[in-house]
Amino acid sequence: MTKTSVGIDFGTTNSSVARIGADGKVCLARFPCLGGVTESYRSLLYLEQAKERGATTIRSFTGPSGIEHYLAAETKGRLIQSLKSFLANRNLQSTEVFGRRQTLESLIARILADLRAKASEQFGTEIRTAVVGRPVRFVGASNHEDDAYAESRLRGAFASAGFETVAFEFEPVAAARYYESTLDHDELILIGDFGGGTSDFSLIRVGPSIRRNGRAPSDLLGTAGVGIAGDAFDARIVRHLVSPALGLGTFLKSVEKTLPVPSWIYARLEKWHHLSLLRTQETMHMLKGLRKQAMEGDRIAALIHLVTEDLGYHLHQAVQRTKVDLSSNTSARFHFSDGFLELTEDVERADFEQWITPELEQIETCIDGLLAQAGITGADVDRVFLTGGTSFVPAVRRIFDARFGADRIRSGNEFTSVAQGLALQAAD
Repeated sequence: MTKTSVGIDFGTTNSSVARIGADGKVCLARFPCLGGVTESYRSLLYLEQAKERGATTIRSFTGPSGIEHYLAAETKGRLIQSLKSFLANRNLQSTEVFGRRQTLESLIARILADLRAKASEQFGTEIRTAVVGRPVRFVGASNHEDDAYAESRLRGAFASAGFETVAFEFEPVAAARYYESTLDHDELILIGDFGGGTSDFSLIRVGPSIRRNGRAPSDLLGTAGVGIAGDAFDARIVRHLVSPALGLGTFLKSVEKTLPVPSWIYARLEKWHHLSLLRTQETMHMLKGLRKQAMEGDRIAALIHLVTEDLGYHLHQAVQRTKVDLSSNTSARFHFSDGFLELTEDVERADFEQWITPELEQIETCIDGLLAQAGITGADVDRVFLTGGTSFVPAVRRIFDARFGADRIRSGNEFTSVAQGLALQAAD
């Protein structure tokens, strides 16, 4: 195999890989998925124990293969998701998997190694060099030092996965490169990139003359980001539609007084990728104790079942379906069932938008701050390009409609535009 450089969008929820083909066009890697193919590789890792020749080993599967093995397993292993969200967390260095300590970087490296191997096989060239997207602000980062720490951990994971050279680029800047490839004139654009864990924005001048004359630092007027996006919206659905059915807001019987069920359990539940972290002996013992004291023990029993069976993926799928339905309809029905636990609840879009008001306000503040930092107004921006799944949420679109006008909003290739832009930069 020859060696080549690619663009890799390693996302909180999905990842994609792209390169420039011999014809000069962007080519996206495609991966087998549940009988079909997909350009979005799920950023997850499934680990299970297996006995081979009398010894117990740990087998790992990633992406679509990880989902298939998880769904087929009668006894569930560990499904680990959204690992990117933990990179800025200095307190989370490792986790225990089947009695063995695994570092965060090593877990991410397993996903990246499979992604590299599958893309190398498809492209017919060995991938050792990549331009990799990163958010303007990592989830949980409160300053530049936190962001630098998260980036260094991600760089270490890429090195462990067999990458020799990695260059990082802001994800919204990469999306701008993709959008620029569609232009025949120059524009000042605002890029809004909405991932699973972060919302990132860039103000940048793009177009043919800029490509022809060479990019200058002054072409990038500013970047900004906030550590909330699709996962935060999902958390609101869990809080209002799921957690009450599992005991949130109920009480425990005590000899002298009545106490509420601890709310921290449900804070973990809202972050669906944290659900597997509740599967510790200490937590399970505590939950069983709560069930004995609970005034509504059936609800705590349902919570224990959700945690024991590691149903975070199934729960997330149900939440995602509801959020997607609410993007195209004014009402939707949330439904989750695994044969034992069944939850059904109707929800109005207006209620959902009220639930996510704090997150919407943070996004608005971030955008307004970026415009003020650059010293421009909404009227100065020629186009707004929105990418990422959360950009479909009507309440999010209205933020941009109000500031820039609906006629200036553009979107397209919401799940792969960052990878395509990174490929263009890798070619350069």
